[in-house]
Amino acid sequence: MNKYIDIYKNELLNEIVPFWSKNSLDKDAGGYFTCLDAKGNVYDTDKFAWLQGRQIWTYSMLFDKIEAKQEWKDIAELGASFMRKNGRDENGDWYFSFTKRGKPLVQPYNIFSDCFASMGFGALCKINNSDEDADIALKTFNRILERRNNPKGKYSKGFPGTRDLKNFSLPMILCNLSLELEHLLDKSTIDGLIDEVLHEVMSVFYQPQSGLILENVHHDGSFSDSFEGRVVNPGHIIEAMWFIMDLAIRKNDKALIDKALEIAFTALEFGWDQQHEGILYFKDIKGHPVQQLEWDQKLWWVHVEALVTMAKGYAITQNEKCAVWFEKLHNYTWKNFRDAENGGEWYGYLNRRGEVSIPAKGGKWKGCFHIPRALYQVYNTLEKVAEPAKI
Repeated sequence: MNKYIDIYKNELLNEIVPFWSKNSLDKDAGGYFTCLDAKGNVYDTDKFAWLQGRQIWTYSMLFDKIEAKQEWKDIAELGASFMRKNGRDENGDWYFSFTKRGKPLVQPYNIFSDCFASMGFGALCKINNSDEDADIALKTFNRILERRNNPKGKYSKGFPGTRDLKNFSLPMILCNLSLELEHLLDKSTIDGLIDEVLHEVMSVFYQPQSGLILENVHHDGSFSDSFEGRVVNPGHIIEAMWFIMDLAIRKNDKALIDKALEIAFTALEFGWDQQHEGILYFKDIKGHPVQQLEWDQKLWWVHVEALVTMAKGYAITQNEKCAVWFEKLHNYTWKNFRDAENGGEWYGYLNRRGEVSIPAKGGKWKGCFHIPRALYQVYNTLEKVAEPAKI
């Protein structure tokens, strides 16, 4: 596994980061362009709150974890200044999208805008020691907790009381966000939240019969035999399991690490496309036809997050099954998502056969986050294999 360390580090520092540093910065109005074509040209100037927050986080992380380069700190600040000025409504909730100059386009219906704003400002205050940014991160985090039982609030399209479902994505993200904000929160808050989200992920959404995690369940945790209730997102499961392993290390819980790996392997086997390789986007837990038209697409974040999970699993447990899956994922991901012709950021969307379906490097849903985070996590994790975590 050591052979991958330099490969991942070089890709991050010599391809991915320079691409975003060169092409995404709006030096006129502030913030970041994420709608970038194959060569890095801007094809739309709308800005999206969760991608702004994610890129603030990425550059703050680079400065904090890799090298204290003023350029990276300045890039983080470019996004932060835009978001401080334009990002929130009167309740402190973050709009979903903006014009180039920061006028709101879409109401704050999506709580993940808030999650990544909190994550971004939480990382930024580590490197600039700003009380204002720490306050933004904390206030946003507290609003997330207030809203977590009804994340969309008045923007929800569901009719109340008929089929009230809760979604896996928020407790999954809170598994990671709780550790990202640990430097700002008191221990009792962190411990309580970690216990809560672990229960949600590993008991409420986890289905023992299948060994998989459902995307949606009733509020009491029971199964909903409906389109929404049967859907499985293998990528979400696999990504969540490296969050769980991080929490397990914090809790010194070997059994939890073993369970997380077991679930990750099950999700990989369930989601792997035996005909064309790669991980399918959605499947039905009962094998029925799914309603998501993009069900058989292969997405960038699914594959790079799976690489992180297998790298962490190997580093912690030395389980050779992790190494086998890592190599399988590496070969598919680097062959199909990486842009061998233009270099820079990778493509995000493939059809089932592994062909690029959208020839762009970023857009409304893809920005500077999953690939740089994954590349860093993989090489940083594998550097520690010689001294595996003692659990």
